[in-house]
Amino acid sequence: MKHVAMTAAFVLIATSLLLPITTACADESPLPRQYQPDPRESHFSVLHMLTDGGENAEAYFSYDSERLVFQTTRPPYACDQIMVMPVGGGNPELLSTGEGRTTCAYFTKDDRYVVYATTHLAGPECPTPPDMSQGYVWGLFAGYDIVRLDPESGELIRLTDTPGYDAEATVSADGETIVFTSARDGDLDIYTMDLDGGNVRRLTDTPGYDGGPFFSPDGTKICYRSHHPEPGPALDDFRRLLADEKVRPSVMEIFVMNADGSGQIQITTLGCASFGPFFHPSGEKIIFASNHPDPRGREFDLWMVDVDGGNLERITYSEGFDGFPMWAPDGETFVFGSNRHNTGPRDTNIFVTKWID
Repeated sequence: MKHVAMTAAFVLIATSLLLPITTACADESPLPRQYQPDPRESHFSVLHMLTDGGENAEAYFSYDSERLVFQTTRPPYACDQIMVMPVGGGNPELLSTGEGRTTCAYFTKDDRYVVYATTHLAGPECPTPPDMSQGYVWGLFAGYDIVRLDPESGELIRLTDTPGYDAEATVSADGETIVFTSARDGDLDIYTMDLDGGNVRRLTDTPGYDGGPFFSPDGTKICYRSHHPEPGPALDDFRRLLADEKVRPSVMEIFVMNADGSGQIQITTLGCASFGPFFHPSGEKIIFASNHPDPRGREFDLWMVDVDGGNLERITYSEGFDGFPMWAPDGETFVFGSNRHNTGPRDTNIFVTKWID
């Protein structure tokens, strides 16, 4: 979901209640702008706002911790494209083709390549957003396939070529393995493959949605989000929507498994829309976004939990949406997307801070 067009799915209207350090008007001060976090956000130092305008999300660090690759919807593009910018702020540069819709870009080891999903191979147009007449759903655009880009040469290599949805790709810390979500076997499951697209292996097979995977820092585990409907009407509804390239995201829990797919464990039971998990640098905790404690609410915050499900801790308190968290390989720099301090009411922007443990 961006990861399944997640930005449009979870990025919601919000108005910040905090005051900026600078007294300049938002549209007059240059980026990055600096803000103090909410006093309850004790893990954050000064927040650096790197974008201002449009939908900007799923920003992920380069291996040298100096750049961020992210997806953005902004003029002149009609739907999400992949861009890269310095961690300290600066003009974003387009990496994707500018055609189709893209999602989930991630650097490979040594920052040689960027992998991401795109629909432009199926056609240059933006896919039609899903019809919400059946309730709130995400579109699983069947045209998504995963590609590998060499930013230096511009060479673009297609890694997947199967009917249906292939997306949500991230890379292990050793740079050897891509983990991703696919509907290739008639369900939404997690797979791994080599950097050249070979040696594909299916890791999950429980009926329902398994997706949004990330490796632990040591590469031995994978965290992910799941929704496993009970057999009967709930599972029938899931399969009906999947056949129509949709999924209903109202309840998802956070899971952990070994990198080979064994030892699958559910670590949250919040009954809410929890997503975007990422391992703490220690490998002992997982941070994620959720609308807990109100499963029908629009308030999404970052939460952190031990890998055994204990010690649930709320991390953010800003009104609206906070999500897509990630630590840089340096273990100190932290990035997330947020509605806070927006110039436009529907904007989502990228913030970087130093994490305080």
